[in-house]
Amino acid sequence: MKIVYIGILRKGQPESVELCCERELSSYSRFTRDFTFHVYASNQSRGLTGVIISDEEYPSLAAHQVLSKMLDEFITQNPAAASANPPVSFPALRTYITQYQDPQNVGSILKIQKELDETKVVLHKTIESVLERGEKLDDLVQKSEGLSSQSKMFYTSAKKQNSCCVIM
Repeated sequence: MKIVYIGILRKGQPESVELCCERELSSYSRFTRDFTFHVYASNQSRGLTGVIISDEEYPSLAAHQVLSKMLDEFITQNPAAASANPPVSFPALRTYITQYQDPQNVGSILKIQKELDETKVVLHKTIESVLERGEKLDDLVQKSEGLSSQSKMFYTSAKKQNSCCVIM
């Protein structure tokens, strides 16, 4: 999971304008083709939009949480950014792109989700082992029933054998 680009754009006429951005291209390859674009704009963003470009594995929920937090902080630090000329200084972008490469750092929801996923795996393994034990118990019950019937047959044949002999 990797974030390749994070930036803030302003809605413009006829084109949008990139106000600030950070790129993390250290693991970028020409042969990488599949990227996901996460875009976030709110009513409070004053025509500003946050964009994250990531690989397909990066969770959308994490990306949108980062974008929301980033835009709120950007607007607080740069209230006139909606009309400013690019580039607009926002050094926190470097922190965002490095800190949130791991989506587990984004928020508690993803941490809880990860713990739930791990718990589900453990639970499935436990259920499988219980089912295997149940199958083994069924096999043991069948074998004991077979032994019981064989011992009854042995008892009856031994009784017949002993009844024909007369001891003097």
